[in-house]
Amino acid sequence: MQRIPARHGLIAVAALGLALASAPAVAHAQDTADTNAPVKVTLTVQGPDGLLFKGKIRTKGHEVTTAAGGTHTCDGTNGGANPTAVPTPTAALDDAARKRHFTWDGTWYASFDDYSVDTIKDVSGGGVAYWNISVNGTSTPVGGCQFKLNAGDKVAFTWTAF
Repeated sequence: MQRIPARHGLIAVAALGLALASAPAVAHAQDTADTNAPVKVTLTVQGPDGLLFKGKIRTKGHEVTTAAGGTHTCDGTNGGANPTAVPTPTAALDDAARKRHFTWDGTWYASFDDYSVDTIKDVSGGGVAYWNISVNGTSTPVGGCQFKLNAGDKVAFTWTAF
C-alpha cells in the first residue's frame, strides 16, 4: 500500500472542502441568472369577429405604458408573483403592438399591481366582454404582468363575452 504524505492529503481535503462549500453558491447563481432573458412565444389575439393578430414575438418583462393606465413595471415581480423579473403575457402583447404597429390600452389597478387589458386593435371588452389571457390553452391564474412565460409558450388574448 502506498502512503500519501500528510501534506498532500491535507491539500486534497482542503480542495474538496472548498469545492463542496462553493457548489451550492454556484448552483444558486445559475438558477437565478438572467431569469428575464428574452423568450420567443406565439401570440394570438382573437376578437369577437375573428383573428386580430397571430405571430411569434420575442419578449421579456419590462415597463409598459398605456394611455389609460400610465407607465408601470410588467415583469412578473408585480404583486410579489416572482422573486425576479421574467417575461410576461402583457409584456408580450406590448412588444407585439410596438413591433407590428397596432394599438392596445389597459387600465392600471394598483390594488392588483397589474393592468386590465381593455382594448386591442380598437376592439374593446367594455361592459359585455373582457380580454381573457391564456397560456398554452389555460387561463392564467394571475394577471398578465404576473404570469411567467417560458420559451415556446402559446399566449392568447381572447375577447370573451360575459
